[in-house]
Amino acid sequence: MRLAELTWPQAERYFAQHDTVVIGVGSIECHGRHMPLGTDTIIPDHLLADIEGKTDALICPTLPYGATEYLGDFPGTVNLGPELLYQVLSRVCGELYRHGARRFVILNGHGGNRQSIERVGFELQRRGALLALLNWWLMAWDLNPAWKGGHGGGEETAAILGINPDLVDQSELHASAELRDLSDEIKADGMAAARYKGVQISVPRVTASLTQNGWIGPDHPATATEQWGKEMLAASSAYIADFIRAFQKVDLEKACRIF
Repeated sequence: MRLAELTWPQAERYFAQHDTVVIGVGSIECHGRHMPLGTDTIIPDHLLADIEGKTDALICPTLPYGATEYLGDFPGTVNLGPELLYQVLSRVCGELYRHGARRFVILNGHGGNRQSIERVGFELQRRGALLALLNWWLMAWDLNPAWKGGHGGGEETAAILGINPDLVDQSELHASAELRDLSDEIKADGMAAARYKGVQISVPRVTASLTQNGWIGPDHPATATEQWGKEMLAASSAYIADFIRAFQKVDLEKACRIF
């Protein structure tokens, strides 16, 4: 059931009997030379479409833009920043709360969104509601550690292949993404991190100063397959639908009570 497709009387009837809403949050950002800018929105939207027939929860329109400051130097990336994303999501959830929503399931496609989403969740709890944040790529790791991946690497590439192989530029799939170290002693170790004598140190740097490609991670995009993507997406959507059913049984008064 889609909020955007309901009339207002239908929405009124839904909230008279139900209190669960599902909201996708994505981004428009670089995912390497081989992947579409909308990867972090395309994947949650696909998962939402897949769960629509598996749950009675109301699916709200996806927020397609996110907080992605570190990727802003790559053409096409659109960054709301964490504060504006928080304000938008807080207002959306506040309006849905006003109509009767008390259980908010956020299906997130981008790691940079987490801080803003969690901030909204803390505020909702103080109003007697709960927010559950499902970061699909982390969820997939837990479902099958073999699916673990980085930014724009094999995991995300497999997901896009599983949705629409035409969206992956095969001519760029084997491009390397060597990271620029800080020095001979201090090595780059993924986004916003470096490693010195075996210890990881936080060193925030914009991604364009780390790599000319835009994907980062141990899982090379060339390892991705359409079959991997289809299996991962199917397992993820099944889990999301199952989680929503369990989340709808939570005693909100007890869960939100502050000792």
